[in-house]
Amino acid sequence: MSTKTPPRPSPAKATPPAHEQERRIVQLDPATIVRDECNARTTDTEADAELIASVEALGVEEPISVRPRPDGTYGAFKGWRRVQAQQIANATAKEGGRPERTISAFVRDDLVGRDGWTRFLSLTENKNREQMSERDTVQAVELCLLDMNDVEQTEACRAMGLKRGAAKTARKAAQLSDAALRSASAEGMDLEQLADLSEVESVTGAQRRLEAAKIQDEKEGKGGRGHWDHVMAQLRQDKAEDETREQTVKELAEAGIPLLKTHFSWGQKDPSKPLSDLTTPLGNPLTGENHAGCPGHSARLDDEGQPVWHCSDPAAHGHKVRPVPKKPRTAEDEAQAAERRKVIARNKAWTAAQGPRKDFIAKLCAGRTLPDEARKLALRTVVSLPYHYEKWVEKKPTEDLARFLGVKDPQAEGGGAASGSDSFGDLVERTGKPREMHVVFAGVAAAFEYDLREKNAWRNLFGHQARWLMFLEALGYTLSEVEREALVPSRPKHAQQHADAESEAEPGEQADAEEASAAGRDSDEAA
Repeated sequence: MSTKTPPRPSPAKATPPAHEQERRIVQLDPATIVRDECNARTTDTEADAELIASVEALGVEEPISVRPRPDGTYGAFKGWRRVQAQQIANATAKEGGRPERTISAFVRDDLVGRDGWTRFLSLTENKNREQMSERDTVQAVELCLLDMNDVEQTEACRAMGLKRGAAKTARKAAQLSDAALRSASAEGMDLEQLADLSEVESVTGAQRRLEAAKIQDEKEGKGGRGHWDHVMAQLRQDKAEDETREQTVKELAEAGIPLLKTHFSWGQKDPSKPLSDLTTPLGNPLTGENHAGCPGHSARLDDEGQPVWHCSDPAAHGHKVRPVPKKPRTAEDEAQAAERRKVIARNKAWTAAQGPRKDFIAKLCAGRTLPDEARKLALRTVVSLPYHYEKWVEKKPTEDLARFLGVKDPQAEGGGAASGSDSFGDLVERTGKPREMHVVFAGVAAAFEYDLREKNAWRNLFGHQARWLMFLEALGYTLSEVEREALVPSRPKHAQQHADAESEAEPGEQADAEEASAAGRDSDEAA
């Protein structure tokens, strides 16, 4: 009896590799695309602001991957965040003057009903994606922009949410150390903030102070960088002081003059004394010049990084200590020292705050429209001619006016005050009617800022000075700590008392008081 061999079962049909599968690319309306239920990415699934800005400018460059759904829509298992960004961009396209765009998509008909394989493909897309390093990112921004023309740069910067000149900004950011670049990027600093940090990275505690300012700005929710700008101004000030000290130390070393240490171990005594406390054996004063040949000629640095001449061992080198009776240090002495430190700190802070404040004013003057409050203030000032405005007109300083109008300062070029004021005539001729009040306001703002120029003006603000700072605050300016402190007496609970005191003085008396106050500030030794 013959037997038949049973037929062998045919091998299971293997899923062909993705690159061998037939795929078609079509243009889809983003409104017809939803998130596929087998999309492996379940966290960070929403489009962020940076991606939305890029898609608004350029659209979605790379095709996404979808599969058809029974209801006629398409499920995105690769590229869902890009889809959302395009949906948002299309929703605001009309008001933004942009075209509504479609999305290029690989339509995978072969994946209908194959949830496991769809989820696997989505997994490999997300799992194998490696984020670029922070340094690669900033260097790529610089290099790509350098190879573009002006039109392309404008479009690319808009897509990345950057300002013009981003190539220069990226170059500065790339100068950060690897550790600082990684940690600052992790804190969410953008390219401009990274560039700022690179400028002051050498200052002790710079990154920590800037991170705190960034958090403060974000908490206020005004969308600005007021606290950041104030901290940057202070850090630039600190950096300049550090550089002054470094230069002084270098010059002392080149001259062979020892720099005395300031800290000593327990039990050690400091035999050195400043030359101001010493005399020659005949009682004549010692100075840097007549002491230069002494073997003990040395120096310490003061608070401003300048050398204070010392003798390292007066007794050994034949100098006498001035016969000044030594008084025990009292609580009053401690209080005076603390007050001096307070004054020095506030003087520095007031000077630093002038930069961000003037930058804010310059942005107001450069804006397309001038706030109505600014227009009215400018008109009131020009019509009423208050004393501080008359004084500014009389002195004719042009530095701030040029800064606010975005032109070169003619006085800085050696033209003098008279030629400086006349040189703005060309600007007036070029200014159209819609921007005429911008120019008037710039002059009024320059007068207010000239009135606040003294580094210890924080001590006692006049009414018009306080109102000017509160006016800027109302327009969105972020006050620095020293400005907030100086305004306390003029705030609502103190304002009536402050106003009563001002109303008792006649205009001439008020002018005299301002003159006297300015003279007092000029002669203040603590300043």
